[in-house]
Amino acid sequence: MYRLVRPLLFLLPPETAHGLAGALLRVRRGPGAAAEPDPVLRQTLWGLDFPNPLGLAAGMDKGEALASAWFRLGFGWVEIGTVTPRPQRGNDRPRLFRLVRHEAIVNRMGFNNAGAEVVARRLQALPPLPGPVCVNVGRNKDTPNERAAEDYVSAFRALAPHAQTVSINVSSPNTPGLRALQAELGGLVAQVVKAREGLARKVPILVKLSPDEPDDRLIEMARAAQAAGADGIIATNTTVDRASVRGERWAAEPGGLSGAPLRERALQVCRLLYRNVSVPIVGVGGIFTAEDAYARIRAGASLVQVYTALVYEGPGLPRRLTRGLAALLRRDGLTLAQAVGTDSGRR
Repeated sequence: MYRLVRPLLFLLPPETAHGLAGALLRVRRGPGAAAEPDPVLRQTLWGLDFPNPLGLAAGMDKGEALASAWFRLGFGWVEIGTVTPRPQRGNDRPRLFRLVRHEAIVNRMGFNNAGAEVVARRLQALPPLPGPVCVNVGRNKDTPNERAAEDYVSAFRALAPHAQTVSINVSSPNTPGLRALQAELGGLVAQVVKAREGLARKVPILVKLSPDEPDDRLIEMARAAQAAGADGIIATNTTVDRASVRGERWAAEPGGLSGAPLRERALQVCRLLYRNVSVPIVGVGGIFTAEDAYARIRAGASLVQVYTALVYEGPGLPRRLTRGLAALLRRDGLTLAQAVGTDSGRR
């Protein structure tokens, strides 16, 4: 059905279509039946029960907290954000572009969101959910990097009590200077970890890294994050590399490229980090099929996420991916935990 509707939907500007999808989800945000979990896909990480490893990546739900509707589509967990301490309009429009031939998107949204206090209230109002909710936090655009840790701590304190995990975004290319924070990642993570001490429960902290760093720098940053107390790594954010889409309409637009062109680099980074850190990896970037998800898991990802594929494949994607992934695991006689890292080369 979505294949029939998509050409009409793609006649709309991308951000208008995104807003329409959000409006439809808001209509259906009340309680409803989620997918019955397949036992082969269930796992426990950080003491949290994941009915399946497929998550919604940050950027699709920018703080509306439509988690009930996302879970009904078949996701096993949902990441919301990026959320900043203060409300933020984001960058000027247009700021979202489809590269249809490449199944890709360029975005420079700029962390548009209602601010941590509003999003915290929305999270607090959610009904019981079948899987974890992660909130992705970032700094406001007008906060200098010297004070960035204050923003991350502020957003964390407001949001963490209402989420099961929190992720730190220091790798978006759409906030000036943000990626420079990766050079001081250990110190920033340590301050957020310290802020966690005041909570009633230990909320796992994940760190999202850029695919555009050299391999040795990625290893250094991931190890620094782990040493500072991070509980997991998200690999990866969007890329500024345009080599695979050069000459395509919109390819030269500033912003982060996501979707199919990112698949191989994100897979490589997942494998690289799995070999070099001991915390769980979340694989994201260019996952469109069950085979893509399985390859990412075998490369070292305990969890996977999609964003751009949902735009191109539609709301039936989560159930197709999870059904296909379960079939691949059964074909190979593996549990999900056994499959993680089997192709990584880790000794």
